[in-house]
Amino acid sequence: MASLEHCPPFEFSAKYYHHPINGGNCERQQSFFEGKPVLNQGVGYSVILGFGTFFAVFTSFLVWLEKRYVGSRHTSEWFNTAGRNVKTGLIASVIVSQWTWAATILQSSNVAWEYGISGPFWYASGATIQVLLFGIMAIEIKRKAPHAHTVCEIVKARWGTAAHIVFLTFCFMTNIIVTAMLLLGGSAVVNALTGVNIYAASFLIPLGVIVYTLAGGLKATFLASYIHSVIVHVVLVTFVYLVYTASSELGSPSVVYHRLLEVASKSRTCREPLSYHGQSCGPVSGNYKGSYLTMLSSGGLVFGIINIVGNFGTVFVDNGYWMSAIAARPSSTHKGYLLGGLVWFAVPFSLATSLGLGALALDLPITESEASHGLVPPATAVALMGKGGSILLLTMLFMAVTSAGSSELVAVSSLCTYDIYRTYINPDANGKKILKVSRVVILAFGCFMGLLAVILNKAGVSLGWMYLAMGVLIGSAVLPIAFMLLWRKANAIGAILGTTIGCVLGIITWLSVTKIEYGRVNLDTTGRNAPMLAGNLVSILTGGAVHAICSVLWPQNYDWSTTKQITMVEKEQIDLPSEEFKEDKLIRAKAWIVKWGVGFTVLIVILWPILSLPAGEFSKGYFTFWAVIAIAWGTVGSAVIIALPLTESWETIQIVILGMFTNDRLIEKVEELNFKLHTIMQAIPEAERLYLLEKEKVKRAEATEQNASSLPA
Repeated sequence: MASLEHCPPFEFSAKYYHHPINGGNCERQQSFFEGKPVLNQGVGYSVILGFGTFFAVFTSFLVWLEKRYVGSRHTSEWFNTAGRNVKTGLIASVIVSQWTWAATILQSSNVAWEYGISGPFWYASGATIQVLLFGIMAIEIKRKAPHAHTVCEIVKARWGTAAHIVFLTFCFMTNIIVTAMLLLGGSAVVNALTGVNIYAASFLIPLGVIVYTLAGGLKATFLASYIHSVIVHVVLVTFVYLVYTASSELGSPSVVYHRLLEVASKSRTCREPLSYHGQSCGPVSGNYKGSYLTMLSSGGLVFGIINIVGNFGTVFVDNGYWMSAIAARPSSTHKGYLLGGLVWFAVPFSLATSLGLGALALDLPITESEASHGLVPPATAVALMGKGGSILLLTMLFMAVTSAGSSELVAVSSLCTYDIYRTYINPDANGKKILKVSRVVILAFGCFMGLLAVILNKAGVSLGWMYLAMGVLIGSAVLPIAFMLLWRKANAIGAILGTTIGCVLGIITWLSVTKIEYGRVNLDTTGRNAPMLAGNLVSILTGGAVHAICSVLWPQNYDWSTTKQITMVEKEQIDLPSEEFKEDKLIRAKAWIVKWGVGFTVLIVILWPILSLPAGEFSKGYFTFWAVIAIAWGTVGSAVIIALPLTESWETIQIVILGMFTNDRLIEKVEELNFKLHTIMQAIPEAERLYLLEKEKVKRAEATEQNASSLPA
């Protein structure tokens, strides 16, 4: 038997290395998974169908409890806006869940594997600032379009039909791109870990989501999102502590630090095709000293810029975020978005700093193809925990995919219902018809989700490629859609031209740079950093510049009157104090979110990376401090997002529990009689009511006096 002395000192498992009899050297596997699943198909189907069924039943039950004991009216307005009364904790939880895609878990660890510590940081910071800044838009909706259902309703009210059709197209494109990324990442990991057919997974993953979204609409999505967030954060904290405190293979920042130094010192790079035998990952091209332990990374910076541009598109042009803002109570909107953004930062930052760097520290034989399909975190989870790790990762991923997928279902449903059906087909539609159309669209788009994933998988499109390309395709709509609520001079012609010209020029630039740089245009070359960076920047900057120039030359000077005239289909009784809607309070809320949103943006995108540059290659102490920040942020963020929604909703929870464990039928009858009596009294004119009360008092006094006189002396 060959001696193990020549093998890497920290992993001798036969899973990763073969020990041939001749030669006495270790032979490295050519890939981590080698096309063989870690779990059997039964586990995969159990997770997909079991969790799907559980959430479909449990979430529908929660919606029913709220209707029965809290008194929610399940109208079309409630279905699509959740009553416009959602508190800070639940809004923050929804934002975290809605923004935690398959890519958040998978792609963030991939860029850690590619660029080292700069990858998780740029993923997290580059996708947090959009949520922080969107809080400004959320307050502006409350001020300028308080009864809107979708962002495109506001576009039509301000800029007319032509602009409405353009932005409706870009909103649908955004929903399709996000849905594609969710299912591409989800189906790839389910297939790699369990062997479940990738096409079957694409159809089965959305199944449970469709059921509970059909039952409860946006509120069901919010309730499910909270439960999903709890599970995601529990698994997140588990993996972070496993890598940095508990595992026998790693177990401390010091061990991870020395392993990363050792891996970077190898003579060859593991990213060269078929160069896996006897070699490990080597220095990173474009990083300071080729180190994984530095923020001086050209590749990481380029990815960060692409990430920022693309994610502005998938927040500002995704109707799901506008719907969350519409559903929030005015006093909770800005706080919910700020808190949600800060807590979400921990998901890619803490997770990828543990699982992504863990893959490098363990020197796992992950191929570039496996990484691009999002298989870095499952590889680390399997290496550290075996089958248990793969089940945890699979559960976490399923929560992310289904929760964000539910948000996309409701977003598309609202666009089809209010911006197509109610606007162009049946303007006089009542609440029942609106509700019926909403549910039909949810069912139809849920089926389309699976078909889309199958088509993209057949075409060979990966999660990483789609993630980088999204900014080129939808980035041009970001600034025009922001100007719509922030700038009274912004005009319709500029919005239409900026959005369409920016998109076309972005695609042309993207493909041209690809052809010039690499001589051919295909999925491989178009997915590289230089073309993606050029296309993303041209798209977003051209869109904003064209709109700004047109608006300065021909200003609209809008007064927001038509956006305030957007009507609800059914009148909703919103149980909120009148102070919530006062203009001066909303203006103060806007000033608050501008101060803190912009402040945190400057901190995490400019100050933090600049302050880390003088460190060059991190020392052991500096890296330990960095790891402690990741651990602390993940732990505190998880605790807040789990506890706050419960404390804020404790009164409602008590009402439901009391109703379930008391004679609720009797209570219902008493409340019904009280309501009827109150209604009758309200219908009587004030003067007559006072007269009747006075007459009743006189009668009682006379009866008392008569009873007293009849008593014996």
